[in-house]
Amino acid sequence: MVVIEIILLFSVLILGHELGHFTLAKINGVKVEEFSLGMGKRLFVIKGKETEYSLRLFPIGGYVKMLGEEGEADDPRSFSRKSPAQRLSIIAAGPLMNLVIAVVLFTIFSTQAFPIPTIKTIKAGSPSEIAGLKSGDELKTINNKAINNWQDLGTEINNGKGSIINISYMREGLLNKITITPTLDKALGYYIIGISPVLKSPTFFQSVKSGFTQTGSVISQTLGFFKTALMGKASINDVGGPVTIFKMSNQYAKQGILTFIGFGAILSISLAIFNIIPFPALDGGWIFILLFEMITRKKPDPNKVGFVNYIGFMILIIFMILVTIKDVIYPVTFK
Repeated sequence: MVVIEIILLFSVLILGHELGHFTLAKINGVKVEEFSLGMGKRLFVIKGKETEYSLRLFPIGGYVKMLGEEGEADDPRSFSRKSPAQRLSIIAAGPLMNLVIAVVLFTIFSTQAFPIPTIKTIKAGSPSEIAGLKSGDELKTINNKAINNWQDLGTEINNGKGSIINISYMREGLLNKITITPTLDKALGYYIIGISPVLKSPTFFQSVKSGFTQTGSVISQTLGFFKTALMGKASINDVGGPVTIFKMSNQYAKQGILTFIGFGAILSISLAIFNIIPFPALDGGWIFILLFEMITRKKPDPNKVGFVNYIGFMILIIFMILVTIKDVIYPVTFK
């Protein structure tokens, strides 16, 4: 069942991405010759009025083959005959669809009860009990920083590495302040103060808002990683390929369907951002070319563009093979 869940997740992310390209191609009057889900050998094909819909062996990619995409074509319905703005909308639709999928998945993920910064229970003998906190106290600030969610509290505690923290809280309408010294939980590997939160079931609109918020947060974190990598500060262990993704998917799938859906949202965002990298054969390569054309009003030779994209595709295949070998020789370990 876990393997089936993983395959279904990858299929949804890939299908959504390619469906974005396909839909905008149809809207802009471009003839689509083939819509493929998967890579490698064809398992079966359905021939439509003008498009072949195929399912291929490996669920690790897909593509929408448009008339005139890799070279000049005289047909008015060819990709090459459309305006730069039309072609840009077709190319950008794939990554944008992945971001839409991420919002939807994070919205579903956020339907589960979430912790709010109100104390439910206190562990006997813990730093919080010693400091005088009680069940029902509403935590407001930690070290003069607002506590907007339970994660804010945990992050600040662990960043302090056991140093004294200042907390303000509301009790019976009065604002109180205390100091607490966290202790290290050796079994968990992080600092704690011995409290657990109240869980609150969100409304539909809260879940939708959370979907957008978490999508924005993951986009920011992912871009931050790419910045770190470009500055040469990333480790080889920070990069993973298909093997690592499968291992992570397997781990999250075993934690429950909602956790797995949340991981799927992160994957969808990663797919979107990876695809907008300005490299040949990726959507980002096309976006760069089309923006250049719109600014300079000079159209690059379609045959040369097709050749460059072919070379870029081969480089990407080699890169994927190398990353896969790295995953096998230097596997990423998970706690």
